[in-house]
Amino acid sequence: MTATPGVPASSAMTDDHDPALLCEQARDLARQGRLSPAARLYEQVVAQGDGPHRARAAFGLAVIHRDLGEVERARDLCRTAMATGDPEFAPRAACHLALSYEEEGAHREAGEAWRQALEYDAGRYAPVAHHGLARLAEARGDEATAREHWGLALRGGAAPAVVEAALDYAGRLLSRGEVEQAEQVVLRGLEEGEHTGLRVLLGAVHVERAIAQFGAVAAAAADGSAVTPRPDPGTAGVAFELLARLLAVRGDTTGSAETWEQGLDHPDPAVAQEVRARLRRGFLHPVSEPGDGFTAETEADPGAQAGAWWDPYVETAAVQNSTPMLTGELFVAITRMRDLLAPPLATGAARPAELRRAMEEAVAVPDDYVWGPALRDDLRERASQGDRTG
Repeated sequence: MTATPGVPASSAMTDDHDPALLCEQARDLARQGRLSPAARLYEQVVAQGDGPHRARAAFGLAVIHRDLGEVERARDLCRTAMATGDPEFAPRAACHLALSYEEEGAHREAGEAWRQALEYDAGRYAPVAHHGLARLAEARGDEATAREHWGLALRGGAAPAVVEAALDYAGRLLSRGEVEQAEQVVLRGLEEGEHTGLRVLLGAVHVERAIAQFGAVAAAAADGSAVTPRPDPGTAGVAFELLARLLAVRGDTTGSAETWEQGLDHPDPAVAQEVRARLRRGFLHPVSEPGDGFTAETEADPGAQAGAWWDPYVETAAVQNSTPMLTGELFVAITRMRDLLAPPLATGAARPAELRRAMEEAVAVPDDYVWGPALRDDLRERASQGDRTG
C-alpha cells in the first residue's frame, strides 16, 4: 500500500479490502474532519455485505451523515447496524437513532429505539437507554415509570453514562424541591468518579438545606411559640439576611425581596434595625461638611445616610437585587451628559450659546429616569437654602 504524499499512512486512501483496516482509516479521517474520504471507506465495508465489521462501518457512516445534516440517511444506516445484532455497535446505533428522534420531538419513535437498545443486552449501554426512557416518561408526566427507569439508569454500566443520568436526575429533583432524593442521586453519581457538575449540584443541595434552616429562624422571628421561641434581634437579622441572599443566589428574586421586606417591616424595632443595617452595609452617605464628598457607611450607624436623595432608590435596588440595573442607569446617564458637554467644551468660550444649550440638555438627562425627579428636587432645595443663607 502506498500512502498519499504528505498524508499519514493510517489516514490515506487504500486499495486494501481488509474491513478492519478500512474502518480504522475511516475513523482516523473522520477525527481529522475529512468526512468525505472517511465516508467512502466506510461505504466500502458496508458494500461488502454481512461481516463482523459491517455494523461498525454502518454506524460510523451514520454519524458522518448526521454531522452532514442528512438525518434520514443517518437513520437508515443506524437500522443497518442494528440489524446485524452486533453486541457493540447495534446498541450504539439504536441509541444514536433514539437521540435523533428525541431531538426533533418524535417521542414515540425515540421510545421504540431506546427499547430496542435494551434488547441487545449490552450492559454498558443500558444506562443510556434507561436514561432516555426516563426523560420521555418525565415529558409525558408518567412519574412512576420515570422513577423506575432513573433507578435502572443509575444501577450500573459505563461510568460516564451513570454520571450523565445522575446529573440530569438530580437537577430535576432539586427543581422540584426533593432535596434528600437529589443528594442520594448525586452521591450515587460520585461513586462512579469525580465530576465538577455533580459537585456543584451537591453544593446546591447544601444551599437548599441552608435556606430551610434560615427560613425556620426567620419564621420563628415573625411568629414565636413555646416550641420555637423568638430569636434575639442579632440572630433574627442574620437569618433574614442570609435567607434573602441565598434565595437570590437560587434565582428566586421575588422571594428574596419579600424576605428583606419582612425583616425591614418587622414589628420589633430592634430586629428591623438589625436587618436594615445588614441590608445597607457598604452604602455611602454624605459627610458632615458640604463639598467633602462621600464616605462608606459603618454598620454601627445604619441610619446615618437618611435624607440623601438617592437613599430610597439604592435601598430598593438592594432589596430587589437590581443594583446592577441601577448602576447601569447611572453610567448611561453620565455618558449621555458627557457626550452632550464634550463637543462644546472643546471649543471653549468661542461659542457660549452652544455651550449653554448643551449644559441645559445635559442637566435634563436624569429626568428620563425614575430617580431623576428626586435629583431635581434635591438641587432645587439646596439652591433655595443657598439663597436663604446668601
